[in-house]
Amino acid sequence: MARRIGAVIFFTYVLLLLSGTVLSEPDIQKPQTIQTAPHRDLEKRIRDGTVTTELKDYMNVNKGVGETTSKVSVATVAWLTLAMAAATGLGAIPFFFVELEAQWAGVCNGLAAGVMLAASFDLVQEGQEHGSGSWVVIGILSGGIFIWLCKKFLEQYGEVSMLDIKGAEASKAILVVGIMTLHSFGEGSGVGVSFAGSKGLQQGLLVTLAIAVHNIPEGLAVSMVLASRGVSPQNAMIWSFITSLPQPIVAVPSFLCADAFNKVLPFCTGFAAGCMIWMVIAEVLPDAFKEANPSHVASAGTIAVAFMEALSTVLLEFSNGFTSEDASGFAVSLLFGLGPLLGGTILVLFANAFSLPQPLLTGIASGIALKLAAWRPSQLLISSKISFLPLLLILLLGAATYHIITTSLLNLVQRKKSSAHSHLSSPSSLSISALTLQSFLACGGVFLHGFAEGLALGVAAPKAYGLGRHMVLPVSLHGLPRGAAVASCVLGATDSWRWALAAATLTGFAGPTAAIGAILTGIGYNGLDYWMVFACGLLLPGFARVFRRALKLDMKKGIYGLLMGFGFASVCLMSTRLVCLHTPYCNSAPEAVT
Repeated sequence: MARRIGAVIFFTYVLLLLSGTVLSEPDIQKPQTIQTAPHRDLEKRIRDGTVTTELKDYMNVNKGVGETTSKVSVATVAWLTLAMAAATGLGAIPFFFVELEAQWAGVCNGLAAGVMLAASFDLVQEGQEHGSGSWVVIGILSGGIFIWLCKKFLEQYGEVSMLDIKGAEASKAILVVGIMTLHSFGEGSGVGVSFAGSKGLQQGLLVTLAIAVHNIPEGLAVSMVLASRGVSPQNAMIWSFITSLPQPIVAVPSFLCADAFNKVLPFCTGFAAGCMIWMVIAEVLPDAFKEANPSHVASAGTIAVAFMEALSTVLLEFSNGFTSEDASGFAVSLLFGLGPLLGGTILVLFANAFSLPQPLLTGIASGIALKLAAWRPSQLLISSKISFLPLLLILLLGAATYHIITTSLLNLVQRKKSSAHSHLSSPSSLSISALTLQSFLACGGVFLHGFAEGLALGVAAPKAYGLGRHMVLPVSLHGLPRGAAVASCVLGATDSWRWALAAATLTGFAGPTAAIGAILTGIGYNGLDYWMVFACGLLLPGFARVFRRALKLDMKKGIYGLLMGFGFASVCLMSTRLVCLHTPYCNSAPEAVT
């Protein structure tokens, strides 16, 4: 049922999107100026002060282009807000890996209550900013009365069901999903109005990114309510996404009719806030108190409110304090996290389809790591940015640092286990746990490598033209090998596809985190090449241990896996370079993804 409803709404929205694209075409009848990429040594020439007439002409051309890009098309608003709504489904991801016990279900309901209360506070504040506060108050009271009438109607209707939930629990789940869907109407209209403002695409993109980040904990809240009532993670993800579908659906008409939506926005936001406040007090919190200790529920709810308000504050400062170049940088930085997740997913699907053995998987991980460790240093050596001897010394320093730290950790864990369980543990069980720990530590080297790559991306990403739309393919391709290396290493060590995907997802956070940090701090590219080489050195000793283990298990399969991994990584990185050489962004900042 959930899939059918989602499919109907999604295809209806696609039709609206296509019609919006057609309607927006007459607005773009102006002659377009072709924007060419600057010369590769643009940044160097600016630092040296040797700005030529060619560079001045380029800047004049782009000045004219920048003046005409404030016009936002309907299709742009539609696609960006659809991606924003899809972020809500990410909140269901934890429930693919954990199962809720009764007490934890109560704590999760407390967290959901906190998220809903914080969202209602934000809605009230947003309504007050767009109009009279009296309309917000009327909306709050109307929302409370409306949701009370809905509850009475469901009680009189008789036995209701939703997925695998029946009776009173189904009524509560329906009300929560319905309320979160209602509140998305207010957020969608706010996003659409922001695109129609004086700053156009710049302000609209920043607000879209802020709401997308905000949607993730809201999706988590919906998923917690459903998962605590026995709904599967897949259905929880679908329903979380459905609750945010009104955002793109309403964003398009609110963008086209901004003045009209501004007038009704205070009442709509107050209405959604009133619904959520009533539902939290009447249903969510009482259920949480039945399943868990009240102090635990109260603590969870307070933490959730504090987190959401802190997130809102950060996002507000973010939207007010950065330029369109920073918006481009943030967009490209977020894209950098897609590659590892895609790479891990591809590897897990491939391994399960062909039942790949452990030696082959660990060999694949080692081959990918070997290519990643050699890729950046070889390019720096060929381009003469770093000479051979310093490059070799930095690689050895990275390898030695990793070896010393991981050896100390492994020895410490071994001593603790042997002292605590010497009368129970056998050498074989200790050996298995030590080998598994080695695999996770090797994956930590990949995480740090991705973090260093992210720093370079953060320096170059604000130069992305067209808000990074050219970068989806090259940035994703560049991250595929990292995700595949981590997933194959963890899958070979634990034989758990869930842990493999979780490790690949975690690795995907390294690049965006570093890139956004680089943008916020405003660091330059100077010295990053040396950190990149150091990070490449971190990969070598960890995966050398992993590969030795593969050779001990099955030498032939281990070597085949090494060649397969090396070839896969080579294809991905070479494809990234070929694609990147034909995009304007990479012509101006090739260091970011090549």
